[in-house]
Amino acid sequence: MSSEGRVAKFHAPEILFGFGALPEAATAAMGLGARRPLVVTDPWLELTPWPGTVVDGLRARGAEPVVWSDVRPNPRASQILSGARTYHSSGCDVIVAVGGGSVIDAAKGVALVVSNGGHVLEYEGVDRIRLPLPPVVAVPTTAGSGADVSQFCVVNDSDRRTKVTIVSRSLVPDVTVIDPATHATVPEDVRAATAIDVLSHGVEAYFSRAAGPLTDSHALRSVELCTRSLDRLGGGERHGDGQLGDMALASLEAGMAFSNAVLGAVHAMSHPVGGRYDSSHGQINGVLLSHVVRHNGMVMPADRMADLARAAGVAVGSRGGQVTDRVADRFRDLAEAVGIPAGLGQLGVRAEDIPTLAAHALDDLCMATNPRPVTLEDVERLYREAS
Repeated sequence: MSSEGRVAKFHAPEILFGFGALPEAATAAMGLGARRPLVVTDPWLELTPWPGTVVDGLRARGAEPVVWSDVRPNPRASQILSGARTYHSSGCDVIVAVGGGSVIDAAKGVALVVSNGGHVLEYEGVDRIRLPLPPVVAVPTTAGSGADVSQFCVVNDSDRRTKVTIVSRSLVPDVTVIDPATHATVPEDVRAATAIDVLSHGVEAYFSRAAGPLTDSHALRSVELCTRSLDRLGGGERHGDGQLGDMALASLEAGMAFSNAVLGAVHAMSHPVGGRYDSSHGQINGVLLSHVVRHNGMVMPADRMADLARAAGVAVGSRGGQVTDRVADRFRDLAEAVGIPAGLGQLGVRAEDIPTLAAHALDDLCMATNPRPVTLEDVERLYREAS
């Protein structure tokens, strides 16, 4: 996308990246003033070495960490309010999130509520946060969400049965510590879903109406790394350090891209499905991605579509429409090869729910940066095609 006549800004946290980086999380938290940090994680991760390593590091440096692990996939507003009560009652001062996207989103939600008050859902939308948040250190243990570097916080609204998105510069963690070794304990089905999520982040950030030179390079690099890793995963290759490192870097690149360029129809349509059926976010994105690429490809300049094709490993030389179809087919094939369901029906979506899902999707703020305008009828059609 041309940068002429536009002023671009780019937000990112301090980033520590590499195998063996995990102990740096405690050092980073202490540097931010931690004396009684709240360590946010989930019950499954407590069975791995990663939260304990961080807690031990904090204690060794004189801090008194408090562990809060009441986080489930697709975090509910009620869970975040519970975490905020724990933060207050324990006299915490810094938050360290050790986990995947749900854990990091929950930690951001807690930071928001303890500093600004009220209910977390009151902050839905863009730039509604007024007061500074307590320091946050993010330690992503999956390669997928990009929450560790993004301005986004996604929360499940149980009453409306959808997900709401909160966007603010304040939600970018102060420090993110990415140790690809922590991704080795991720189950294979989760690894596949989170990898597809990374791919959807890179593609949507590149397609976005807010894309520009500061985000394009990150988006395309993430697509290149991710498709290469998905080829290996789909071919049955066991994860080694090289693959773990590639996917961790792909997730980081995609996160920086979409944090600054936002997303599009894939995520706008995914959020209502995840909120209503509690389905895997990455799997939903994997089903939707090829359909949305075909829809949006019709308005993408040929040179940009060709660059995306090259990043995805697709031969270029056909007419624009054919390139779009090839790219969409490539993404569909990658998803199927790693076990992503073929349709939304396999994730619980019912035909009679599509009008409600479409209405929520059309109101999702990610739809504002989709490159091709969509109507309610367009969204309903895309849901049906993906079912």
